[in-house]
Amino acid sequence: MSETGLTSPRLRAEDLPFLPDDDDRIELVRGEMVREPPPGEVHGGVTTVLVALLFAFVHGRRQGKVYTETGFVLESDPDTVRGPDAAFVSAERIERARRRGPYLEGAPDLAVEVLSPSNVAREIEEKVLEYFGAGGRAVWVIDPRTRTATVHRPNGEPRHLSEDDVLDGAPVLPGFRLPVAKIFDDQ
Repeated sequence: MSETGLTSPRLRAEDLPFLPDDDDRIELVRGEMVREPPPGEVHGGVTTVLVALLFAFVHGRRQGKVYTETGFVLESDPDTVRGPDAAFVSAERIERARRRGPYLEGAPDLAVEVLSPSNVAREIEEKVLEYFGAGGRAVWVIDPRTRTATVHRPNGEPRHLSEDDVLDGAPVLPGFRLPVAKIFDDQ
């Protein structure tokens, strides 16, 4: 409620493209705008490596599409629109996907969140649950600070991977295997 006693209207997914551009990343959480500072150099480098490797794997097999910082409508009325750092949507899901404005409805098959210094654990846990609630099949949380990856799957315990481990794309991207250390090679 505002100082005047009036509540501000909840934003909709269709409103996001028309908000002023002030260089912050904007997501919508249950109709409320959430701002994040622009990603830093390490975050951008890690995201670029992941997107390049995912794209090379998916494109050659025509399995679907890889996106970066693309909005997905995860909940409606009030709307939640999240923009994972990287995402994969399978070809069969793309064919039947509905759109709301410039965004796809539903979660990507795979959402990748690269942690920034401003992220807090509760916020990331909330995003993971939102992706699964909207039909997501896997979420990778990449932490450049600790050089680790955590793999989340619906109804499963998170798998914590160190630089010595291999990130496996199954069941979303069967055959995709990436040594965790390679994610951080250029950092």
